[in-house]
Amino acid sequence: MAGIYLHIPFCKQKCRYCDFVSFCNRTDVAEAYMACLLKEIEMRGKELAGKTFETVYFGGGTPSVIDPKYIYAAMRQIKKCFALSARPEITIEMNPGTVSEQKIALYKRAGINRFSIGLQTAIDAQLEDLGRIHTVREYLYCTSLLRGENFSADVMLGIRGQTKEDVKKTIEIAAGSGAKHISMYALQPEDGTPIYTDYLNGELPDGDEVASLYDYGRELLAEKGFYRYEVSNFCKKGYESRHNLNYWKRGEYVGLGVAASSFFSGRRLLNTTDLDEYMKCILSGFYPVIDNEEVSDRDARFEFVMLGLRTVYGVNAGEYRKAFGSDWKQDFSAAYGRTRKYLQEEGDVTRIKDEYLFVQNQILSEYVN
Repeated sequence: MAGIYLHIPFCKQKCRYCDFVSFCNRTDVAEAYMACLLKEIEMRGKELAGKTFETVYFGGGTPSVIDPKYIYAAMRQIKKCFALSARPEITIEMNPGTVSEQKIALYKRAGINRFSIGLQTAIDAQLEDLGRIHTVREYLYCTSLLRGENFSADVMLGIRGQTKEDVKKTIEIAAGSGAKHISMYALQPEDGTPIYTDYLNGELPDGDEVASLYDYGRELLAEKGFYRYEVSNFCKKGYESRHNLNYWKRGEYVGLGVAASSFFSGRRLLNTTDLDEYMKCILSGFYPVIDNEEVSDRDARFEFVMLGLRTVYGVNAGEYRKAFGSDWKQDFSAAYGRTRKYLQEEGDVTRIKDEYLFVQNQILSEYVN
């Protein structure tokens, strides 16, 4: 399996927690940037001719902030330059404050069949505190335009002043709006973001409080028919994100656009994070890659185990043996011994016990080195 990721780095306003490569004051170059993106698609398409891709994902930034004709043009170029499977999953991230009936209609015409909506919380005061540009009413309007479509909603935990009642209201609105998939994840206060000051001042819920909110939310989601297939991802049966599953199963992917990363032919590549440098490279006919390294056998083995344990699918000993010719428990015998009490075995599959999945980072840290 292989996927295509396109980074659209523009947004109306930078959220207070955002650590992604995005620009809220550069939409004037959106047309030039998208023209360069079309060129990079052509360049990579020639290089990867013969490879079939099952997923396409427009992320950001806020892909829905730019004129939808650019998304349409990018999809047309993707179909022209890459071989897609018969029924590819094609996703676009959207901020509810930037959508319209006309935009969604054009997205559908482009072939987009999955939508990822950033709800975060159903409490307007919390949305404002996070620096989000939308309201709950706008989220509901957005989902009304997507009735019957396959869409996902993001839910954030660890917001200042957040209570279990707030989480309950958010999940009820997300599930009630028709979402088939809900990503529920903890706010990560990154150094250099405005919200990091709130963290340093002790104004955000601590780790135990976030874990409690997560357990509460997980129970609510289970009651509503959403099963957890990865630590932060829940869905109705059959509505897993195929694009994200490809990452967790260590599948190949090509990243296009500023700051996009790729993994194919045993190598990891990273594009420049500088918007002007990206466009300059593409216009000069060069790939905008600033890091290109071969993945070592040791790192490949670690990634296989680490990514597998993040999901409910766990690590399959047979698949590991097929990939590397050895037994993963022997390759990681010391770490396996230290973490065994957190794991459950089922035939060839080893997974983290349900009650420990939220703290999987602490368990996985044992496998590093």
